Amino acid sequence: MKDLTPQLLRSLKHYSRQDFIKDVTAGVIVAIIALPLSIALALASGVAPEQGLYTAIVAGFVISALGGSKVQIAGPTAAFATIVAGIVARNGMEGLAVATILAGLMLIILGLLRLGSMIKFIPYTITTGFTAGIAVTILIGQLKDFFGLTFTHAPVETIEKLEEAVRAFPTANWAAVGVGALALAILCLWPRVKPVQKIPASLIAVVVTAAAVKLMALPVNTIGDLYTISSAPPQLHLPAFSYDTVAAVLPDAFTIAVLAAIESLLSAVVADEMINSRHNSNMELVAQGAGNAASALFGGIPATGAIARTAANIKNGGRSPVAGIVHAGVLLLVLVLLMPYAALIPMPCIAAILFQVAYNMSGWRTVVKVVKRSPKSDVAVLAVTFLLTVIFDLVVAIVVGLSLACLLFMKRMADVAVVKEWEYVEDTGDDQGRMKPVPAHVMVYEISGPMFFGAADKIPHMERASGRSVLILRMRSVPAMDITALNSLQRLYGECRDKGIAVIFSHVNEQPMSVFRKSGLLDAVGEENFAPNIDAALARAAELRQPAVTGAEGK
Repeated sequence: MKDLTPQLLRSLKHYSRQDFIKDVTAGVIVAIIALPLSIALALASGVAPEQGLYTAIVAGFVISALGGSKVQIAGPTAAFATIVAGIVARNGMEGLAVATILAGLMLIILGLLRLGSMIKFIPYTITTGFTAGIAVTILIGQLKDFFGLTFTHAPVETIEKLEEAVRAFPTANWAAVGVGALALAILCLWPRVKPVQKIPASLIAVVVTAAAVKLMALPVNTIGDLYTISSAPPQLHLPAFSYDTVAAVLPDAFTIAVLAAIESLLSAVVADEMINSRHNSNMELVAQGAGNAASALFGGIPATGAIARTAANIKNGGRSPVAGIVHAGVLLLVLVLLMPYAALIPMPCIAAILFQVAYNMSGWRTVVKVVKRSPKSDVAVLAVTFLLTVIFDLVVAIVVGLSLACLLFMKRMADVAVVKEWEYVEDTGDDQGRMKPVPAHVMVYEISGPMFFGAADKIPHMERASGRSVLILRMRSVPAMDITALNSLQRLYGECRDKGIAVIFSHVNEQPMSVFRKSGLLDAVGEENFAPNIDAALARAAELRQPAVTGAEGK
């Protein structure tokens, strides 16, 4: 269990007063950044604003305390917004809590089974595609609040939201548009003002727009107009686990677990590059699981490592999990002391903040780069994943995207696999001595690349022997093979045996040899017909020819 030690315990071994001061400073700044984001993401997820803070407090504390990264900051993220909104719409808050707890258990199991490195098997095109897709769904979901639209019903699916927004556009509230535009201007321009750029632009946007709406009595919806806000600290609540509820939310739990694992480990990798460190992916998954389960038990929503908040933590001096714990503590104080003032925040300002979040997470420059520089097959995977995320949901997008990526990968591997026959060369036919002489009675086929079901049809048939009595199969470039390729080789061996042709295998690697041994092909062919290299195989072929030659001389 040595590799499942939280980074907090490792960091405290050489912790100093200066480290503590840096971590406290970073934690306070990150909390200020996380405050408006947590509220905005809660509203985008279809839950009460304080639940975003519950998530940042509880999950943020647990994941920092138990995590495998020194500087990871966890909390609600935009990636979960549409997923959570869908779960709440279908199964209510109880269903969301059950799904989040189940997802937490899945993550813990993944970590305990040391499967943290499995993240590398998610293709870059899929993560790029669904991240861009999530960004679009967030943007579409905020059109209503940004333009102050009046919907006749509350659509759940992204395409339905877009259709309803277009239909309701004549009901736009131009005061709301003005407030939203002001917030966007602050979000874009404030970071460029060097003397004050360390103060989060989102906080300034919230304060300025709230003051403008209040002082000018603008007819713009605020959080307080739409939600009842509680300043009570998180309370423990155990949801009711029933068979029907678990069955209904199990696919959602799987989605939450997969997305939490992907996003948190990607964030940890980015953090490693920034501080020249290395995270423990297995411990991070355990912490993510515990953090999500705890968040659900205290009224929160799914959480994961947040790249933007983690980067802010690093840039402001945070170097240990203490910064994340301080961030959670500061948010708890804000919840208890200042939460009632959140009622004054205008909804168009929340929409503007989420517009910026969507823009930042869309990675459009990355998408353009992939489209310009990648093979068409990779572009197809990205496009399919993106479209399915927007039109359907993340589960469909990931499953179909992975399936398509696997099929394309197998095709590439099949294209790489080659079975090539050596040409017969007389001893005098190669003046420079670069080619090995192959006796006239020997056929040599060199197999290159992985031999699996996609490439098994390349193994030749022995339709005619052309007077040759020995077949050598050179397999030094075959790293692995599967049962389909084995069946093809067994078929070839049977054809050779029926025609009186001896078969010799040359330079068989470890995995294929294991397959031969387990299948019985090794015994059928005979160990003496497995040569370590091509020279030994040709020598064995000469031995097999000798009896025939001797017999001919005796006549």
